[in-house]
Amino acid sequence: MRITVLLTQPDHYERWDAMERTERDEFFAGLTRFADAVAERGSVVAGEGLAHHAQARTLGPGPDRTVTDGPFAEAAEQLGGFYLVDLPDLGTAVELARLLPDQITVELRPAVVE
Repeated sequence: MRITVLLTQPDHYERWDAMERTERDEFFAGLTRFADAVAERGSVVAGEGLAHHAQARTLGPGPDRTVTDGPFAEAAEQLGGFYLVDLPDLGTAVELARLLPDQITVELRPAVVE
């Protein structure tokens, strides 16, 4: 089962910029623990940290597809990265997602397969 793992946090980029090197190392260690655990039970298909939301562009609906700077939603939580994993089931994904750094919110969303 392919599952997207979305990593969000309020004011993520400001918090990241304020982190000490040791805090960043601990954060990356949590990401590594997760990726290693996924590899033991399935596979990491893809995963990336995302650039600052100010670099995002959003195309609106309609024939003109108006382009605006930044993310679509003005939300307190910012999407900082993602994984696409292939695991036996959603329960396994929940179990392994607990290994991710506890400063972030994790949303698990199964892919639609038809």
